[in-house]
Amino acid sequence: MKKSYLQWFFVLGMGMFLGACSDDDKTVDPGTEPGEVTASRYVVASTPVGSQGVADYLLTTSDLSQGTISTVGKGIEQDGSYRYYVTHKGKFFSLLYGQGNPGAVTTYSVDEKGELVKTSDFQSETVQVFTTAGDDILTIKVPRTGNESASWFRINADQSKIVGEGQVNIVKLAGNGERAHFTWATQVGDKVFAPYMSIKGVAPDAFGTANPDSSWIAVFSYPGMQLEKVIKDNRTSFIGSYFNNGLAVDENGDAYAFSPASATNSGVATSKKPSAIIRVKKGTTEFDQSYFFNVQEKSGGYHIANQTYLSKGKILLYMYGTVNTATGAKRLAIADLYNQTFTWVTGAPESIASGSASYNNNTISADGKTVFVGINTDAGSWVYGIDIATATAKQGLKVEGGAITAIVKVK
Repeated sequence: MKKSYLQWFFVLGMGMFLGACSDDDKTVDPGTEPGEVTASRYVVASTPVGSQGVADYLLTTSDLSQGTISTVGKGIEQDGSYRYYVTHKGKFFSLLYGQGNPGAVTTYSVDEKGELVKTSDFQSETVQVFTTAGDDILTIKVPRTGNESASWFRINADQSKIVGEGQVNIVKLAGNGERAHFTWATQVGDKVFAPYMSIKGVAPDAFGTANPDSSWIAVFSYPGMQLEKVIKDNRTSFIGSYFNNGLAVDENGDAYAFSPASATNSGVATSKKPSAIIRVKKGTTEFDQSYFFNVQEKSGGYHIANQTYLSKGKILLYMYGTVNTATGAKRLAIADLYNQTFTWVTGAPESIASGSASYNNNTISADGKTVFVGINTDAGSWVYGIDIATATAKQGLKVEGGAITAIVKVK
């Protein structure tokens, strides 16, 4: 994978790291007394600077609102160039991107002392899409050129092994002379919704498209992963983007689809439709034509980069910082999907070069009032707590020795 194609994901999900730490198989919050039992822990992942073959170090803490943690002499080393993280059924999974080769999937649990303990390590194909579904972690390997089939794998979270796999022809799926490139996948009811971009798939403009202003979601059965239909719409551009989740499901079971309106052709932005949110109501497989949230208009011309669903219709939006373009350092906002309101977050740095990955959407306080986001600046790295009701941020936990790349809550 070329780093230029990973820019969006790693600007949000990867930072530069300073210092080093040990490769012990366990790590514990400095503030946790021996024998203390914690109901859940936050795993903070960080990327080192100048260390060859090290993707991240994993630290744990029970409190993101205050204090300091450091990588110096602490943390679990994650090898490779890139790692992605997901938690499911009380386990923490670290997936290695193998640069086209198979990569390790390392599984950790949290013991009675609140320590991360490695429980298994096995090989899987390098993937670009990963999500939880049923008892599984569903992953999809999506070729941008050459091979016309995407491969999917079901990793059982309890067994930590592949229990099912198959393929889908992405050229046939697109049906327009290009290829469908899945941006993510999300379980919606008893199905899996997989939005996709339409891309040429031919160098030197593999991610360019002649179809910039349409949205598509492939609907699969689960766990069989049989393609049932494609949901289509022409009010905005494709849903999500490369390594960026464009779907969120609320407590009612409705699915909200986010478009950055970021399509290009030969490097030139070509989307003419606004960056917006559209909806699929629970139990249906069609876009709801009565719902259209024009976020670009409500924000004063800014495009959605990514999102984290919070609760009760509230969503944290990462917005591109350059008006009327899908470029620029990110800014944060809170939107209300039901009332279609948009509010910029105050109290956090206005320009975010890198931070914790937005797809880790479980970093919300126990009372549901605060969402935690890692933000890296020239002055250092901190976790910010954002009050959801007021869209105000407060600086919390400081992470010394490097930059935060992910924060994941493990129960």
